[in-house]
Amino acid sequence: MSRAGYRFLPHRGAVIGAALAVVLVGFALLAPVLTSRDPLASDVERGLSELGAPLPPSHEALLGTDALGRDVWARVAYGGRTSLAIAALATAIAAVIGVTIGLLAGYAGGAVDSALMRLVDLVMAFPFLLLAILLAALFREADLASSIAPAVVTLGAVGWTAMARVVRGKTRALVHSEMVVAARAIGAGPLRIAVRHVLPNAASAVVVIATLGFAQNLLAEAVLSYLGLGAAPPTPSWGRMLYDGRAYYRTAPHLVIVPGLAIGSAVAAFHLVGEGLRAAFDRRGDRA
Repeated sequence: MSRAGYRFLPHRGAVIGAALAVVLVGFALLAPVLTSRDPLASDVERGLSELGAPLPPSHEALLGTDALGRDVWARVAYGGRTSLAIAALATAIAAVIGVTIGLLAGYAGGAVDSALMRLVDLVMAFPFLLLAILLAALFREADLASSIAPAVVTLGAVGWTAMARVVRGKTRALVHSEMVVAARAIGAGPLRIAVRHVLPNAASAVVVIATLGFAQNLLAEAVLSYLGLGAAPPTPSWGRMLYDGRAYYRTAPHLVIVPGLAIGSAVAAFHLVGEGLRAAFDRRGDRA
């Protein structure tokens, strides 16, 4: 096991977060195994009370039913797939954009570095969620909100700034190092230097920022879905379930509690993992 691994394990919060993250991801991936119910199928006759209200948790419906008689257990399982997929794809897009801009700014320096860092400052000047809501609303107005693509592109387009700044700093620190100078001396081009020498040294920082960004994207996706700007219905997602259940928080509190716990648990789990990785990859611990 590496030194980083040995430093990660003593952090109980990080280990608990990792275990919880594995459980939540497994819960979403194994949705077809864990339930035979269709998350989109309404059962008005058996899924609602005589007064047409959602049913509470019972033997028939483990987590109750929603306002349309749909099984909440099935919807939270399949909704996890949607929420986690949006967060993962958005994080991947943000990582690609951030790493590319960070490498270019750090390696080129001068006017290119200055221009790209002003772009980063401009994006960071807007609150993350406010900018995400604005872009998602523009997608909705353009009639492009028929899938998860708008939410993925929106979150990926606004979540790359932290990655860019970190990678740029790592690149600036390495660009004049003996390792890079030697690579230039044997004829290595900028792309080869970036891939073979700079990126491996920045990989730990990229992993930490991406993990924390994943947690942020999970929360942002829930906010977008709660505002009606996430995955289009009837596609289930945790944020969408929270939005749909808001009108029944008194008569059927399980419609708010269940997706709320799922969102809170997932965000906390990946945030704890990110903080644990940050401590594990902190090389100052090697010199202590």
